[in-house]
Amino acid sequence: MKIAGMASNRGRNLMNVADRAPGGAEFAVVLANDAEAPVLEKAAERGIPTEVVERGEGESRRDHERRVLDALAGYEFDLVALDGYMRLLSETFLDDAPTTLNVHPSLLPAFPGTDAWGDALEYGAKVVGCTVHVVTNAIAEDGSIIEEAVDGGPVVTQEPVPVYEGDDADALADRVLYEGEFRAYPRAVKWFAEDRVDVDFEADRVSVEGDAGGQFPERRLTANDYAADLRYGENPHQDAAVYADATCEEASVVHADQLNEGAKALSYNNYNDADAALNLVKEFDRPACAVIKHTNPAGCATAETLAEAYADALATDAKSAFGGIVALNRECDEATAARIIESFKEVVVAPGYTEAALETLSEKENLRVLDVSEQYDVTESLTEKKLVGGRLVQERDTQSLAPDDLAVVTEREPTDEQVASMLFAWQTIKHVKSNAIVFADGTETVGVGAGQVSRVDAVELAATKARRDAEGKSPEGAVMASDAFFPFPDGVETAAEAGIEAVIQPGGSKNDDSVIEAADEHDLAMVMTGQRAFRHD
Repeated sequence: MKIAGMASNRGRNLMNVADRAPGGAEFAVVLANDAEAPVLEKAAERGIPTEVVERGEGESRRDHERRVLDALAGYEFDLVALDGYMRLLSETFLDDAPTTLNVHPSLLPAFPGTDAWGDALEYGAKVVGCTVHVVTNAIAEDGSIIEEAVDGGPVVTQEPVPVYEGDDADALADRVLYEGEFRAYPRAVKWFAEDRVDVDFEADRVSVEGDAGGQFPERRLTANDYAADLRYGENPHQDAAVYADATCEEASVVHADQLNEGAKALSYNNYNDADAALNLVKEFDRPACAVIKHTNPAGCATAETLAEAYADALATDAKSAFGGIVALNRECDEATAARIIESFKEVVVAPGYTEAALETLSEKENLRVLDVSEQYDVTESLTEKKLVGGRLVQERDTQSLAPDDLAVVTEREPTDEQVASMLFAWQTIKHVKSNAIVFADGTETVGVGAGQVSRVDAVELAATKARRDAEGKSPEGAVMASDAFFPFPDGVETAAEAGIEAVIQPGGSKNDDSVIEAADEHDLAMVMTGQRAFRHD
């Protein structure tokens, strides 16, 4: 798609669009009505042809527009983009030109006119922004201006921008330009370049094909409210803060009450680890405990009582659990609290505490005690990660397998007890950083191999942790979960050497046959899930 740009001054939006080429759009020409307009030099630097059509003294608006059309007649273009073109256009130009867009520095219909920033500040607006709209006629037959039609026309897109305490018109204008217009104008041009826009002038409405909302809409606007400064970020030289989403319904460490107010506040890493721990225990209906270190489980277990679940989780790797985060999926009782304070922990998270438990936990001055809601059912359906220059958004991994979902691929079939253990390991491994391996016995972890760049290394690490660091546990007779397929038989062979007797894995490798053959040679039971459980964050 080719664009004809028209500006009276710097044309920064036009040059931003030219540099980004949204949807492959290119400028056929840039026209100014002032020979001194800086946009002309900027366009020429980019190899864009330029034209100048100044309005003569005493020349009528419509006569000037006819000369503008004549100047553009030698160029092929599909869209006209205005940027600070300080002339209202009449039907003389608009009827002969393709669709014409303009960007206005406010969220129309609020604050039309030439001083949108000043008007917004005077009004006390807390949010301003910009509007990209289709230009419509604002000139009466006698040449007078139709005031109510100025800055009118169907809206293509808008971008909100906050107003901060102490803003003046210049500061606000810059923010609207760089945070609003530089996002909205290329977006609108891209939609036109992709031929996805339908302009209904009679209804005064623009429709964009595919812009139907849903969980992955064309535009994704999120707003979080400042909650608190943090002591520092991941490292002491990094400043940090936490922001809250007031609409979140499920249990959240961001919205948790810290019950022992005398203890120091949560750090960036505390929030991150506590969130990981809480999300893991949300997986289980039985009393469950997760002990997390650096967002990975040092141990996880379910049991008949919360105290037993904590003891089983801790015993997986008490050494690594030192200074970790404990999450529970039941009200914390005194028996569990007494076990928690036997070793150093940073944070405990639970949906409530008995008075005796709280009194016991308060014996540790700097153990942060977080009280979350009992809403452990998932209501936040998406997860996201900010990247430099963008954001990744995905559905939350809510997969939960049942025995019927497992395909037995070996000669040996797993027992019912092994199936139950494998399903526990599968729910746990979703929360272990890839490449991930979990050894489990019953419904407790035995060894965890997290974050390795080789899958066989993850198996070896899980085996080492189980043999060296687990208390009262052994990989002998345990099951193994792998979050992705085994590319080679070596992972299964290493597991068999460690004493593993059953394996759950996604399958799907081109070497599945050799992996299954290795399992049969070592008399292992193996099931495949048909889906993997990567976690890269």
